[in-house]
Amino acid sequence: MNPHPPCPLCASVLTYADGALLICPECAHEWSPDAVAESLEQKRVVCDAHGNVLADGDSVTVIKDMKIKGSSAVVKVGTKVKNIRLVEGDHDIDCKIDGIGAMQLKSEFVKKA
Repeated sequence: MNPHPPCPLCASVLTYADGALLICPECAHEWSPDAVAESLEQKRVVCDAHGNVLADGDSVTVIKDMKIKGSSAVVKVGTKVKNIRLVEGDHDIDCKIDGIGAMQLKSEFVKKA
């Protein structure tokens, strides 16, 4: 088992130390272990479909009809969603939609209101 973290670019586990730097032999990326720790502490930026930065508590508008899995309900274009919460993962917006309930949305299908 490799004691070094995987490469931040290609996720290769074959990394090795060379002095103060870590090196990935697959993509030739070199980085400082301190820089990786700092980048993990930085907050992830989530943008809407038009590139506007989203934050917790924002209101967004849905820009595409979306069928709800396991239900016959549909979230229509133009539905306004208030007080969103940003979460980690593929669906990065956690919200509650009136008439439907709690659900998660992808930021690429909303625009900032």
